[in-house]
Amino acid sequence: MDNLFSRKYVLQGIFIVLALVLIGKLFYMQVLSDKYFLLSNNNVLKKIYTFPARGVIFDRKGKVLVQNEPVYDLLVIPNQVKEFDTLEFCNLIGIDMPGFRKRFHKATVQSRYQPSTFEKQLSVQTYAALQEKLSRFPGFFVQGRTVRHYPDSVAGQFFGYVKEVTQKDIDDNDGYYRPGDYIGKAGVEKQYNDALRGERGVINMLYDARNVPQGSYLEGKFDTLAKSGEKVVSSLDIDIQKLGEQLMTNKVGSIVAIEPSTGEVLAFVSSPGYDPNRMVGRQQGNNYMDIFGQPNRPFLVRPISGYYSPGSSFKPLDDLIALQEGVITPDMTFNCPGVYWAGNHPVKCEHVDGNISLRRGLARSCNVYACHVFQKLMTQSRFKNQKQAYDEWQAKVRKFGLGQKLDIDMPFERKGTLFTSDQYTKRFGKYWQYTTVISLAIGQGEMSATPLQMANIMAIIANKGYYIKPHLIKSIGDRKVIKKDYVQKNYVDVDAAHFEPVIDGMQDAVNAPWGTANASRIPNIMMCGKTGTVQNPHGKNHSVFIGFAPRDNPKIAIAVIVENAGYGGTYAAPIASYLTEKYLTGTISAGRAEKAEAMKKISALPELPKPKIKVLPKNADSAGKQPSVPATAPQSNTALNTKNTAATP
Repeated sequence: MDNLFSRKYVLQGIFIVLALVLIGKLFYMQVLSDKYFLLSNNNVLKKIYTFPARGVIFDRKGKVLVQNEPVYDLLVIPNQVKEFDTLEFCNLIGIDMPGFRKRFHKATVQSRYQPSTFEKQLSVQTYAALQEKLSRFPGFFVQGRTVRHYPDSVAGQFFGYVKEVTQKDIDDNDGYYRPGDYIGKAGVEKQYNDALRGERGVINMLYDARNVPQGSYLEGKFDTLAKSGEKVVSSLDIDIQKLGEQLMTNKVGSIVAIEPSTGEVLAFVSSPGYDPNRMVGRQQGNNYMDIFGQPNRPFLVRPISGYYSPGSSFKPLDDLIALQEGVITPDMTFNCPGVYWAGNHPVKCEHVDGNISLRRGLARSCNVYACHVFQKLMTQSRFKNQKQAYDEWQAKVRKFGLGQKLDIDMPFERKGTLFTSDQYTKRFGKYWQYTTVISLAIGQGEMSATPLQMANIMAIIANKGYYIKPHLIKSIGDRKVIKKDYVQKNYVDVDAAHFEPVIDGMQDAVNAPWGTANASRIPNIMMCGKTGTVQNPHGKNHSVFIGFAPRDNPKIAIAVIVENAGYGGTYAAPIASYLTEKYLTGTISAGRAEKAEAMKKISALPELPKPKIKVLPKNADSAGKQPSVPATAPQSNTALNTKNTAATP
């Protein structure tokens, strides 16, 4: 009996506890928390994501290069759509009825109960007209965002572009992005996307039965504000960037200018280019395909991805290594009869110089002198064999940045080409020697570099022995953050004293009457440089010039490549001199300004390959059953020249 009595009270206690728990839960749900209220009202409560403005990009002087403009995305929840005047709706947003059906079907397939984008990036004008009548179209609502605008319409390859995320982008970013978000896909927009993108916000908006917004729920208690992206200060000087693009009009090639003391990139020209504003807005996809289909590949970022044999512009570097190794002195002479014989292979020179030393050899761009220097380096007695000498030589060349990436803050940089001895052994067998690879003496053969690497070599010579990694962004945000890599000095292990005789020769190349670039002298500015005429197996030679100015306390190092344009002194050197003068003085002096204007109008576009036409055999019928061969695509004008051929100055 006692047990029965005890069991009765235990059961009563359990029921009392359960009742208290249920009462407490109901009190929490109905009074303390509005979570369930929100769920029950999901049909009138919508999360509207507010997209942050991407960070503004400035040039080095504080001018706005990239800013934002408002646009509006039209979203739909298919389950909430009721009958309405679809023709009026289509006229308001500028689509036709088949387009409406296609968009609505896509949204329905995606989800009948969740919002999805119906039409992207409506203009301010379209949004204003739609907003007045939006209550007539239940199930539809608008959310704002911004798109990029590039006021100067230049430097497309530098900026890159922003595009809607793919599923891979979503997967790669740990769920940060949602369908419909945008992400940097190329250039600075891609490289610095995390700083530029900002942080998304959320508004919990209440709508009435007529789809009219009633304001943010609980006066924004659960809302979060969007946070704009960081402001970014680039290293570009927009004035010389514009001038460079104008001078390269109707030409194929690249210009890279660097401030030697900081490694900051002043100009980043890739030609042909494109207006970055074409990669914004509702026509982005069509514009992309149009630009992609143009000849000479406008999307190729030539400053960091174009491969060129450096040609005679490589000679100052080789002379520096030879001076450091002690195999030559500035006064040592070699005889130039107009040709250097590497075994039975002739390397021709443009002129007969007779006995010639370092300074005049650089100013005249003497191939014979350069070959003798290379021979001296490869036949040093301290090495067991020439392969060992070669490997030490190429290791020294790599310290100048050839054959490896410079780690510029830009995606898709390429490293260039520079063979090791093992690669040569694989190609030529084990008995090769310096005469086999003599073309390296004049910057040809199995050697290629990007324009950025060539400009960086000039920065090294201007600094007399070191460089700071080239970079495109000076600072990020109010704290002006910059990577430590972009302030460190990278030494090339050549004594500063050896640079003076090399600089003397480069000074004479531009300023002496016998210099190969003397037509590009700048009034009252001592520019030092080196021309190159690089052989191209796919057409005319490339015109190359590298240099820096002024000689004392250099402010700019520059590399210019004009494809298929002939001698370095004809196109590349004048273009470099105009940009240099503009940067240093703010203008181009009288007389030279007219020549600069003329250069802008000159066309030096390479000839495109002619379509291959297949002649039908006599037994082919008139209906054309024998298939014809399609036209070949234009070949790259930056293909490597891997043959051992001579270069001219």
